Amino acid sequence: MLFVGLTGGLGSGKSEALAAFERLGVPTLSSDAVVHELLGTPEVRDLLHERWGARVVAGEEIDRAAVASIVFERPEELSWLERTIFPRVGERTAAWRAGLERREAPPDVAVVEVPLLFEAGIDGAFDATIAVVTDEDLRAERAAARGHEGVAGRAGRQLTQNEKADRADYVIRNDGSLADLEGTVATMLDELRQRASR
Repeated sequence: MLFVGLTGGLGSGKSEALAAFERLGVPTLSSDAVVHELLGTPEVRDLLHERWGARVVAGEEIDRAAVASIVFERPEELSWLERTIFPRVGERTAAWRAGLERREAPPDVAVVEVPLLFEAGIDGAFDATIAVVTDEDLRAERAAARGHEGVAGRAGRQLTQNEKADRADYVIRNDGSLADLEGTVATMLDELRQRASR
């Protein structure tokens, strides 16, 4: 099984690319979704409450906007959150991969979306890496339309699109429609399957 890491900057369309892989029958995992799931667990909720107090808890849930406003303006708090969350994300990802490999007929390709793939230094855990890149103006437009908290703080921590593209094994350009992206992903999947069969 070819284990693939998918990354891209904020607003590049990496989640749409991941969804396109899934529609094409590829098992996929979003590390952001795993983080969201972990933030919903009593264990992580209690750790965050202990660190930042009642302002980050709304009822029984973590107030993600409150967490974002803290961590994307204060690098030391972001480092603490990453030290708390990343190992748990790694465990979940490894368990997911092991489950796929134990199948009677394991898939030939599996894709994990990791926004900070290169920044976190975990690209070596994958057999291949893909960077999704798009026109800078379009990217800014998409990010703003999604109303992200702390956009500047997030973007400032990431490698530039060019740096991600230079480090990735494959690059997907996402400047067109969703149908264009789907076609590009289908072509990329053919390449990945050929690589997996070697």
